[in-house]
Amino acid sequence: MSLTDTAPQARRRDLRIPLAAILVVAALAAPFIGTRYVTHSLIIALIFMLPAHGLNLLVGYTGLLSLAQAAFFGIGAYTAGLLAVHYDTPFYVNLLAAGLVSGLLALPLGIPALRLRATSFVMCTLGFVIIGQAIAKNWISVTRGDMGLSGIPKPYFELGPLSFTVTGTTSFYYLALAVAALGTLAAWAIVRSPAGRNMVAIRENETLAESLGVPTWRYKLIVFMISAAFAGVGGSLYAHYLTVVSPLTFQMYYSTTMLIIVLGGGAGMISGTVFGSLLFVGLTEALRVAPEVRMIAYGFCLLVLVFWFKKGFAPLINRFWNAIGGSK
Repeated sequence: MSLTDTAPQARRRDLRIPLAAILVVAALAAPFIGTRYVTHSLIIALIFMLPAHGLNLLVGYTGLLSLAQAAFFGIGAYTAGLLAVHYDTPFYVNLLAAGLVSGLLALPLGIPALRLRATSFVMCTLGFVIIGQAIAKNWISVTRGDMGLSGIPKPYFELGPLSFTVTGTTSFYYLALAVAALGTLAAWAIVRSPAGRNMVAIRENETLAESLGVPTWRYKLIVFMISAAFAGVGGSLYAHYLTVVSPLTFQMYYSTTMLIIVLGGGAGMISGTVFGSLLFVGLTEALRVAPEVRMIAYGFCLLVLVFWFKKGFAPLINRFWNAIGGSK
């Protein structure tokens, strides 16, 4: 018997770092690989990734099903648009203000809503979307009604004596990529913190968590506000990209899209939200050039999801990630 037969099996090489490097390079090189429309599709996916991260904190980690993300997304878009049009504020001010206003408005809305249970809470959050759209349509002196806010400037930054404007699809892609990366990092930090563990405890058994001293209602309210802030930041980015905001920003389609991203990607997993955004938003946007194929592909993805990946695609991604991790 040779020494090689008796020696322990060699540990396989860890391929996760090389793969991560490839993905980073691909993300940075994407505008130069695909067409301008593909870059546009990726921008939309990155924008929707932000409210989806917020919804994942609420649905995936705390166990609260909400349809209100479109309302806070629209509030953030209008906040950024109004500040930019009337006060000519820099992009980063609008971004922070949009998240702050959306998060603060979630406080008075969440206090009564979170006292409801299950279906009643879902219906209440749906009402927020309907009310938001009605206000956007009828508060004409501020929102300009169905005409919407137009002429929202492209993002510009003022850093002391220096100032510059983000123009062009490629430049905006890198801006959206940076904001989405920061949002992903923030969501990861939240779920890895002790607060994140308490959120999971509430999701698994709220009564038990409360008996152990976790202030469950307060946690749910804070997560609801953080989720709204994520949506507001995404709405600000959306307004500055399209340079126009209308009551359609509050449409229910956006809430369902964000919910599909979370559930389809894998609720309770950060990687699922990232993958779901690219798949369910980026792919459908890219297929707008072929409308006869677009909805067929979208429906096929949903069928595959329902029948074969009931927990979303994230568990499959995690298994693949662990498989290339150099286990014995």
